[in-house]
Parts: sequence; structure tokens; C-alpha cells
Amino acid sequence: MLSRIAESLYWIGRYVERAEDTARILDVHLQRILADPWTDEERACRSLLAVMGLPAEGQFTSARVVGLLGLDERSPGSVVGALDAARESARGARETISSEMWECLNSTWHALPNARRRVEQQGVHAFLRWVRERCAVMAGLTDATMSRDEGRLFLVLGRSVERVDMTARLLRTHERAGGSIPSWLTLLRSCGAWETYLRTYRGSLDDRHAAEFLLLDRLFPRSVFAALATAEACLSDLEPDPGRAGVATDAQRIIGRARTNLEFRGADELIDDLASVLAGLERTCSQVNEAVSRRYFGQTTAVAWVSGALA
Repeated sequence: MLSRIAESLYWIGRYVERAEDTARILDVHLQRILADPWTDEERACRSLLAVMGLPAEGQFTSARVVGLLGLDERSPGSVVGALDAARESARGARETISSEMWECLNSTWHALPNARRRVEQQGVHAFLRWVRERCAVMAGLTDATMSRDEGRLFLVLGRSVERVDMTARLLRTHERAGGSIPSWLTLLRSCGAWETYLRTYRGSLDDRHAAEFLLLDRLFPRSVFAALATAEACLSDLEPDPGRAGVATDAQRIIGRARTNLEFRGADELIDDLASVLAGLERTCSQVNEAVSRRYFGQTTAVAWVSGALA
């Protein structure tokens, strides 16, 4: 496969997942402020922007945060910007993705100019729900209409790497909020994990079980461990001849170390060291991104979270 097409597919996966997860993170932030009248709104906004790698200068309100993380057309780190970037990447891979996938991204993109009006008329939660639904449609079309070949491997790899990074950021917003039980409930709901969690732990809600589920569960697809395992499987399939010793690529080594670091640590140990674990996962995603770019995309400069903006 041409490196240009592989790169476009990889970034379609990343940008669509980024749009969905940023919408989830914003939803958690807004619900937390509404549910707890004692929350310091400006402090919560600054904390969220710090987690997302944006500067927190001046006074901030939730409305301004929604503008920065939700509606900023110039930033690929915002919901609208990520969907715009996904559609632009799809233009470079039209011959590889299905017509249904292209129509989904294109119709979503055509609806974006009305995003601010949608927020004003229907409310921000309705807009964020619409974004999650459009991203879910894209994920379903990918699974239903795309051949199980190298192209799909690159798209799923990008989606999985972004999912690890954004789930770690989502957990960091929770960790900075103090880790209360209501906060865990909101977090699980935002990940679409609430019902599955209740069935798994039979209604028991505590810090240990919630952290264990979102970090370590093998069967829930949005857990960090499941996303790492999926990314590792994609990299393995892209390198069918691993050789006689070790693994073939730097990306496989980085992903493998991160997965085993989670797999062989207990939930209590992870909770006690949660901030360090989450920071390590974010570094892992950045390193994997660079390794994948070097290996498969030639001289492409990897997109990374930096102070001030996503560049």
C-alpha cells in the first residue's frame, strides 16, 4: 500500500476517534459542573484545558471551553476541527474507503457550519450527542464495508492509539476532580460503560472497580487495555514476518511494554499511582505515533500534543 494512502487511513481513524472522545470529555466536564454546585467552574475549566494540552490564560467559563474544544474550526484538537481533518484525510484515500464511509464523513462535514447554531438552539449536550452518533455510524460503516486488509489495519491502528490517549486524558480529568463516586458514575456513563460495568460488578460502584474496568477490562472495547491489545494486533498483522527474536518494529516494542505494564499490575497499585500511569500512557501514544510515522509514512512529521495547541 502507498504510504500516502496508509497515512490518510491512519489519520481518519485518529481524527474520528478524537472528535468522539473530545465530545465525551466535554460532556463529562459540563455534567460535573451541573451536578456539583460547589465546583469552582474556572478552576475546573483550567484543569480540563491543561489535560488537553491547551494554554489556560485569562478567565475561563464553560462556554469558552466549549468554544475552544468543541467549535474551534482551526484546531484539529477540537470536535469540529477533528471532523474537518478526518474528511480532509478521507479525500486522500477515496479509492480505498467505501462510498458509504465517504458519504458519512462528507455529510457530517457539511453539517459543521451549523454547529454553533445547533448549540445555541438545541444546547451543547444535543450537539455532543450528535457528534457521538455520527462517529458511531462511521465506526459501524468501517466494520461493515471495509475489507480486512492493510487499509483497515491502518485505520483501526490510528483509532486504537487515539482511544488510549483520549481515555487516559478522560481519566486525568477525573483524577484532577478528586475521584469522587459521583464523578466515577459520570465518567462511566460518558464512556458508554455504565450498563456493562453494572453487569460486570453486579451494581458495586467504588474507585477500585471503576478504575480496573476502564483500565484493564479485556472485553470492553473502550478500556485502555483493550485498545492497546487491538493496536498491538494491528501492528503484528502489518509485520507478518517478525523474525526469530523479539518483535520487528519500535512501535510494537512500545505498545507491548505499555500493555504488559498494565496487565501485570493490580488495580490497587494502579489507583495509588494513577497520575503517573496516565502520564505514561500519553507518552506511549506520542512515541507510538512517531514510530509508526517513521516506519510506514516516510518523512511525515507526527502530530503531537504540545503546549499551546495541537500541532
